[in-house]
Amino acid sequence: MIISQAPGTRAHETGLSFNDRSGDRLRGWLALDREAFYDEARVAIMPMGFCYPGRDIKGGDLPPRPECATRWHGQLRAFFPAVELTLLVGSYAIDFYLPRSGRRSMTTAIACWRDFLPEYFVLPHPSWRTTRWLRDNPWFENETLLELRARVSQIIDPMIRSAPCPRR
Repeated sequence: MIISQAPGTRAHETGLSFNDRSGDRLRGWLALDREAFYDEARVAIMPMGFCYPGRDIKGGDLPPRPECATRWHGQLRAFFPAVELTLLVGSYAIDFYLPRSGRRSMTTAIACWRDFLPEYFVLPHPSWRTTRWLRDNPWFENETLLELRARVSQIIDPMIRSAPCPRR
């Protein structure tokens, strides 16, 4: 399961989560193609906010509405008993699910990703704003992503092998 902030402008316009450059980056981090990423039998995507929050005065997206996760996440997660790993993508998801980590910087929380396993894997948001952070923290791509890809592959690959052949 991927839990991230509210849908952005493009996702809102297309009705498809991560249907933008941040989605391309996230799929790269996970080593998943679009087909596997959007296969609801393999990957669940749940935003922190379930509606597009609008734009702020600086031109960026507003944060997700805080009442959404509080009201709906517990109820909705009950419908996903087979989730083997939950990715907390970005500070809104990390702070909501791991409130004690909120006292840490984003970099420290992500550097301590092992502390949250086996239930959660913490990641920065894959937006363009993360480009400098990635450059400043090469350990993320050199170490953290290797483990993330291994865990995702371990969960997803058996699903692919056991999936029935499509009818012709």
